[in-house]
Amino acid sequence: MDRLRRWKNQLLGDVGTVFYLSLLLIAGFLAAAMVDPEAVQRQAQKILDATANNFGWLYLMATSGFVLFALGLAFSRFGSIRLGPDDEPPEFSFNSWLAMIFSGGMGVGLVFWGVAEPMMHFNSPPLGIGTPRTAEAAQTGMRYAFFHWGLHQWANFTVVGLAIAYVRFRHNSHGLISETFRPLLGDRVDHGWGKAIDTLAVVSTLFGVATTLGLGALQINSGLARLSGVPYGATPQLLIMAGLGVLFILSAMTPLKWGIRYLSSANMALAAGLLLFVLILGPTPFIFSEFTQTVGEYLGNIVQMSLVTTPYSSEHWVQQWTIFYWAWGLSWAPFVGSFIARISRGRSIREFVLGVMIVPVILSMLWFSTFGGSAIHYELFGNAGIADAVAQEVPAGLYVLLEQLPGGFYAAIGAIILVAMFVVTSADSATFVLGMFTSKGILNPTRFVRILWGLLQLLMASALLLSGGLLGLRTVSIVAAFPFMLLMVLMAYSLYKDLALESRRREERDKLLNERIERLLLRESEREAERLAAEETHPTAPETLPSEPEEADTVQSKDAAAGDQPG
Repeated sequence: MDRLRRWKNQLLGDVGTVFYLSLLLIAGFLAAAMVDPEAVQRQAQKILDATANNFGWLYLMATSGFVLFALGLAFSRFGSIRLGPDDEPPEFSFNSWLAMIFSGGMGVGLVFWGVAEPMMHFNSPPLGIGTPRTAEAAQTGMRYAFFHWGLHQWANFTVVGLAIAYVRFRHNSHGLISETFRPLLGDRVDHGWGKAIDTLAVVSTLFGVATTLGLGALQINSGLARLSGVPYGATPQLLIMAGLGVLFILSAMTPLKWGIRYLSSANMALAAGLLLFVLILGPTPFIFSEFTQTVGEYLGNIVQMSLVTTPYSSEHWVQQWTIFYWAWGLSWAPFVGSFIARISRGRSIREFVLGVMIVPVILSMLWFSTFGGSAIHYELFGNAGIADAVAQEVPAGLYVLLEQLPGGFYAAIGAIILVAMFVVTSADSATFVLGMFTSKGILNPTRFVRILWGLLQLLMASALLLSGGLLGLRTVSIVAAFPFMLLMVLMAYSLYKDLALESRRREERDKLLNERIERLLLRESEREAERLAAEETHPTAPETLPSEPEEADTVQSKDAAAGDQPG
């Protein structure tokens, strides 16, 4: 028995209730999805309709609030607080840090939607604004692509990442979602409430990452279909998932400082190469003109776009696009936020917020301007057939775009490799986070636990593909994100409460320290001279106690009474 216990501890490490409960819930869903995928899809759609119809506005309000909250912290008195000891330098260089943020964030999504989203809006304009396949529809589509991949999306990751990094590195607490609620729940985070929060974070993370892995499989399958004649369908996509699983396991066997770090840098290099390829050989002046105009429209309309709910019509566009994106980001928030927190030790809050929100947003806008803008240009002025390709097969737009450029065949091969690398990096990053959540917050979970969660991610992505393809991925991500969105609202309040408490303590400590230093450095005679100098500048008014006039009146009354008596 002791030998079995030692073997279990060596294999799993220090896991507990969250590990076993999460496995049970996920295994139950996988079993149902494998036995009757259509029934799972129908039930998920019912839940989605109820959620979106009754609480769609809450997705919009909460996500917009996270943007204001994160930027407010960055430029407040809390911005200088460091995520770790005050004198500790950052663990990773700035360039490596940004590369890991971008690769562990939404790299797969950018490649998948870079051409697809603007073209889908070009075919069917958002909210019925403009005529399909016109310049007006194209510009509206680009504005909404910027919006969906802008500040709101990255604010979700920022809030969760900042809350976890603060409690983990500033207070040396466990790197768990539940630990961020300690200012609100106290010791209850160590028991039932905390276990429920961490389990919900695990399930939400698994669904969110599985959605991205599924998109990656669709994108790779589409590229292989155009380059080599591989059929586009469920069987090739499952085989692709299996191949990605092998690559992921090899990456997961290496330490964080080696595997994910260098793979992320390679991702960034390849992504930059593909971006420059299209930017230089594509319609460069059009790309920069379109980028400039769309940035202006995005900033000028951000408030209106953030709060559109279409209550006077049966329009489902907001549900299908904006709410899907916000829910996708929310379901990714535990994973991406925890991973960013893991690599952000030593950064200040201001540096963290600006690095996570501003830099990736600018890169995302440049990516959409380059790929989406080029596709629009070739479609409007060259009738390239990109819009028709996207209408038939969503991920095909990228490869049809690359066919318009010299050397496009080789660029398409590079795009397939890039997607595969992004998928492997995302899966590898997620295994660290899921391992942390289910191993009581330790920074380096065992390899077996990481590989186990990686395999479950791949199984979940496969199940979602079988139960509805792209529509199934969208549906389940929205449903899974709703409860975690409510937790994030409380998490933001808890973080503010924690920061305010530390700020008050720092102010009190600084005040006390200054008083003590002043007493040590100033002699009694110097303090007296300082007091006299201040007295000459502003003479001190005599203070009269409230009782003194009454006493004076009493004395005068007694004297008068004595004088009235005969001598």
